Amino acid sequence: MKIDEQKLLDIPGLVRGEQVDVGEVIARCTAVTQAQYAYEHFYRDYCTVEGFIDCPPGDVFDYLADIHSLSEWTYSTRDFEPTETPGLYRGVDTLGLDTRIFAKVVANEQALTVDYHCAWDQGEDLWMVYLMRVIPAETVLGRDGSVVTWTNCRHPYYAENPYPDTAPTNRQQWVGDMWGIFGPGHGIELDNLKAILEYRHAHRLPIGPHLLD
Repeated sequence: MKIDEQKLLDIPGLVRGEQVDVGEVIARCTAVTQAQYAYEHFYRDYCTVEGFIDCPPGDVFDYLADIHSLSEWTYSTRDFEPTETPGLYRGVDTLGLDTRIFAKVVANEQALTVDYHCAWDQGEDLWMVYLMRVIPAETVLGRDGSVVTWTNCRHPYYAENPYPDTAPTNRQQWVGDMWGIFGPGHGIELDNLKAILEYRHAHRLPIGPHLLD
């Protein structure tokens, strides 16, 4: 089906073969490509990490969709228990002294998306949102397994605690103080996720999460 080119003419900033030749495109790409990039170039307002996991997409989704899996593959969130609010859990985040973390999972099995809506200290406004997608590797890489992407957006509340009255009095740091290391930090956690799932899949173990009695 041919598209109506006329309907694109009024849209500014498009770079398409009909308007810009390949030589100019190559020149533009070369002009903005650097040998090295400052960290801030990539992690300004958005932070995305991604990786391949040798585990079936359905198993990866099921694992991520269970709130208790966070206690296994994240660096510091632990001990989630249900609250009186359906779907909302309370745990601890050891990154902050005496810090409670509240979280709920919003998952879509058909789309293979798992979003964690979280907040430190209080559970009324879950403004920290972690967006994860499981992609069948067969679709994008032509092989078995899964590709997982994980994106964070820099909500304004990262700059300053919006609910200081709910914070522990003896805690000095704020979660937003660590934004500058979200990229490598989440990369480490994604490596954890990969290691756990690949090990259990390779050894034909229950995917988990594995909980204590």
